[in-house]
Amino acid sequence: MLHTTQLYQHVPETRWPIVYSPRYNITFMGLEKLHPFDAGKWGKVINFLKEAIRRKVELEWGTEDDEYLDKVGRNIEKSLQEHLPDVVVYNAGTDILEGDRLGGLSISPAGIVKRDELVFRMVRGRHVPILMVTSGGYQKRTARIIADSILNLFGLGLIGPESPSISAQNSDTPLLPPAVP
Repeated sequence: MLHTTQLYQHVPETRWPIVYSPRYNITFMGLEKLHPFDAGKWGKVINFLKEAIRRKVELEWGTEDDEYLDKVGRNIEKSLQEHLPDVVVYNAGTDILEGDRLGGLSISPAGIVKRDELVFRMVRGRHVPILMVTSGGYQKRTARIIADSILNLFGLGLIGPESPSISAQNSDTPLLPPAVP
């Protein structure tokens, strides 16, 4: 069934952003594909997302690793108990890194790597596919941290070819990849 836009219904065609085309007709969770330079949609998008949030976790400015990782772990666990999804799209933002003035948290590089490992262990432990996307992070060193995290996930067998099923064990417990014949 073809999706028709509702977000441009009161905007004359002569005022549509240059990147808009009615042929886009792409939706995700009932939300139309977002188009760059389209500030007119932003208010509607924010309201939609606020309504979609089922587990609100608040963090104080300057929150550090221990509190952050505890809240991430507890809330992912509760969320997966409440609803087991078919797939998880994990937005692995690095604007939480200490020194990032936009993110406002004080998470160390090791804390970011640990967070990603925690998320993957919990999701993969339930045999749910996970897609990790990177975002945020406004410091030069974030690229290295993302690379370290991906290498860590690969080294633990949480990503890569023929990744084994993972039990949701404590992330302090090493997980050995399968032996290579």
